[in-house]
Amino acid sequence: MSDHAEIRAAVAGLCARFPGEYWRGLEPDGYPEEFVTELTAGGWLSVLIPAEYGGAGLGLDEASAVLEEINASGGNAAACHAQMYTMGTILRHGSTEQKKRWLPQIADGSLRLQAFGVTEPTAGSDTTRIETTAKRTAGGYVVRGQKIWTSRALHSDLMLLLARTTPLDRVEKRTHGLSTFIVDLRAATAAGTLTIRPIKTMMNHATTEVFFDGVELPADALVGVEGSGFRQILDGMNAERILIAAECVGDGRWFVDKAARYASERVVFGRPIGANQGVQFPIARAHAAVHAADLVRREAASLFDRGADCGAEANMAKLLASEASWLAANACLDAHGGFGFAVDFDVERKFRETRLYSIAPVSNNLILAYLGEHVLGMPRSY
Repeated sequence: MSDHAEIRAAVAGLCARFPGEYWRGLEPDGYPEEFVTELTAGGWLSVLIPAEYGGAGLGLDEASAVLEEINASGGNAAACHAQMYTMGTILRHGSTEQKKRWLPQIADGSLRLQAFGVTEPTAGSDTTRIETTAKRTAGGYVVRGQKIWTSRALHSDLMLLLARTTPLDRVEKRTHGLSTFIVDLRAATAAGTLTIRPIKTMMNHATTEVFFDGVELPADALVGVEGSGFRQILDGMNAERILIAAECVGDGRWFVDKAARYASERVVFGRPIGANQGVQFPIARAHAAVHAADLVRREAASLFDRGADCGAEANMAKLLASEASWLAANACLDAHGGFGFAVDFDVERKFRETRLYSIAPVSNNLILAYLGEHVLGMPRSY
């Protein structure tokens, strides 16, 4: 497997212009507009878009390297990662006309696709129970409902939306009757049928809740075949899990590197604290866990890029990487002691940011349930 050294070096060089002071200055709710603009200008957010539409035409493995390096450099790739994982659905299921219309503008930065509208307040992780509806009209569809934890919606021009087009009581399986749409948020907002409200959280994630009050969509907003949205969205979700795993690996690297440096330099009782096994061993264990998770992440990305089934690997990568980054976060905080809680050290900020990924974009408990049932063949646990 290639390490994509050139990509990593270039992204790290860009991130060096946005040090910890930059990210701290955005707390608690600021969006890193300048950083995202620079990433876009460098072509890093369009690596998955085919060259014919203005992108680099690379794979998920290369995209993973970009996001990993952002987090390993001390930044937060959550500000922009949706523009990559939504490609899992659009590139595989979108029409040629949709790709010609939207992808060149996304690639050159004139449009942003940073919003992924799936989760709802009452459904949570039970995606098949969503209640947002898209009803057919003479000219297309009308959408009504609510989405929550729709991050970056206030900083996006487009949204990839999952809605129910056939009522749940009229389908054979719960996964049927769902459809995906490309929503022009600008048009819907201007028409007064869409409302976006920020949600304050413990980390700077620019997340929101979105209300659809009769949003009108043209017929060509539908992605692929009506009613097949659940399967379509899985391609986006598998890509999302792999990319989130890469971000966690980046976080883990940052924590391990920062902890190892500090433990080697900090002298207490006449010796570096890293000479004490109680400090050294947790950092070393975290390094091993991050490295192991990265190997699974690479396997998952390789399968995805080959078009092979990668559901188990994508889920395991997210599970292992989020656990490894949290292990590294705790080791780093412990090594720094009181200074780990000091804002200027960035440990507490990164600590908060990486904690999210134990429960999002899918809870690790649900991943364990998936593995137990679909990989190990045990009875359904929920």
